[in-house]
Amino acid sequence: MLTNARGYTLYWFVPDPPAKSTCYGTCAVYWPPVLGTPAAGSGVTGKLGTIKRSDGAVQVTYDHHPLYTYVGDSAPGQANGNNINLNGGLWHEMTASG
Repeated sequence: MLTNARGYTLYWFVPDPPAKSTCYGTCAVYWPPVLGTPAAGSGVTGKLGTIKRSDGAVQVTYDHHPLYTYVGDSAPGQANGNNINLNGGLWHEMTASG
């Protein structure tokens, strides 16, 4: 699975169309978007990129999927948001293979 620099699991939202986030408001409180400039660690085989959110923030993408963390993960390595249906759709951990 992909993680951020702090070791927290990164997720993608099934309802998001390629290169566009649909997670705003309450959704983004539970699923904070990963913001900033991406940097790949070892084993990352997909394409990192960014999109501009409607509020102007720059969100990181992986193989064109916007990336998020989950407030239910309280420590590195947890994946409490994997395969749950919340905030209008399914959430999956992002794997290195996309």
